[in-house]
Amino acid sequence: MLYATLAALAAALVFFVWIALRDRTPVASLDDYLTARSSQNALTLGLSFLASGLGGWILFVPPEIGAFVGPVAVLGYALAAALPFWVLAWCGPAIRRRMPQGRTIAEYAQERFGIGLRLWVTALSVLYMLCFITAELTAIGAITSMLSPVPGSAVIVAVALTTLIYTTWGGLRASLVTDKWQAWMLLALLAVVVGVLLTHLPAAGIQKPWPQAPLPVGLSVALTLVIAVTAANLFHQGYWQRLWSAQSDSQLRRGAWIGGLLTLPVMLIMGGLGMLSMALGHQPGSPPVPFFALLSAAPSWLALPVLILAVALVASSVDTLQSAIASLVVTARPHVSLTAARWVTVLLMLPVVAVSLQGLSVLRLFLIADLLCATAVVPVLLGLWQRMTAPAAVAGAVAGLVGAIVPGWLEGGSLIAGIEAASFPTGVPTLAPFLGALIASSAVSVLLAWLTPQASASRL
Repeated sequence: MLYATLAALAAALVFFVWIALRDRTPVASLDDYLTARSSQNALTLGLSFLASGLGGWILFVPPEIGAFVGPVAVLGYALAAALPFWVLAWCGPAIRRRMPQGRTIAEYAQERFGIGLRLWVTALSVLYMLCFITAELTAIGAITSMLSPVPGSAVIVAVALTTLIYTTWGGLRASLVTDKWQAWMLLALLAVVVGVLLTHLPAAGIQKPWPQAPLPVGLSVALTLVIAVTAANLFHQGYWQRLWSAQSDSQLRRGAWIGGLLTLPVMLIMGGLGMLSMALGHQPGSPPVPFFALLSAAPSWLALPVLILAVALVASSVDTLQSAIASLVVTARPHVSLTAARWVTVLLMLPVVAVSLQGLSVLRLFLIADLLCATAVVPVLLGLWQRMTAPAAVAGAVAGLVGAIVPGWLEGGSLIAGIEAASFPTGVPTLAPFLGALIASSAVSVLLAWLTPQASASRL
């Protein structure tokens, strides 16, 4: 089993490198390295959105949501995963027209609102993506340890090194090429895994009621996930890179819709498997992993396809995040060379791998990053509104921070209680801070922009 697993994992990783490097066209410039400008069609973009948006986390979180909250929350989570792509389909073409030579969300923030908001957006985006990449590498280590005798730390290092090889060589183009193959691979492997699981259901069938939390609970969880995931993913620089890599506005729109429409059923299936696991009477374990509890009743050979699926999921997310974080850091300084950009990509991974090897839970940090993104997402996107001004955007972002704290403040009776509640001490997402951030940032931004004289707003 050990040697077969090692051989399969090595073959998958070598295949990703070969796919990325077989196109010997050299990277023409730093801009090409960061954006692959105007080169990608709708299908490639759609598959890339699917592969880069999904990661090893889909084997853990959607099944857990399904197992403990039920179908309403699963539907909300699926919509939350697809919605950022559809928002890009709506606002992306306008941003491309406003900034035809743009490269990052931070540049857009500066062009529209000034350097202060650019620095804040850069910080939010980097924090969120560092959490994401750490969580992905930590996940592949945990999955490897559960499904095989291979040390999880070895696979963490192998995935990080493999993706670095082709992202440092080919930049965004290499990530896009591998995403296309990884997307088809994950769809095929997921179909195999689901098919085998369904054909090996216990003869006794359903043992317990299907998970179904009370409707208010399900709706609350669904709305929390929609706000948190959508807000955070709109600060995912990897998606913004693909905005400028599209051949045209129409290709971007179609690609974003394809990505969302492919993501939706994958999320629903994974959430449904969590529900099925509980209905069949499987013990989810501690910490709960309902998908892997369901897998335990399947043939033992299925563990290897699931592990390959996990590697494809993680690699497709990690290579996107490597390129995305590097693009934000590199574009923050003028006159950076292509060689320096490649070194930045490598150096940024060293602390990430070090943290991932510790096997820590990053869920709380993830939630804090999501909440911070929710405080600023509306003011930033309102930059597409002609009346929107830099003071209104800054005030809206500040109001979002206050709005995130107020619900806990009112409930706990002190500012400290509000801050603590907004830091999710139990590691469980709650609706109030996200809703407070969204309402406050939106209301203040729109109100101040509306009160600003039109002539003044148009000059800004």
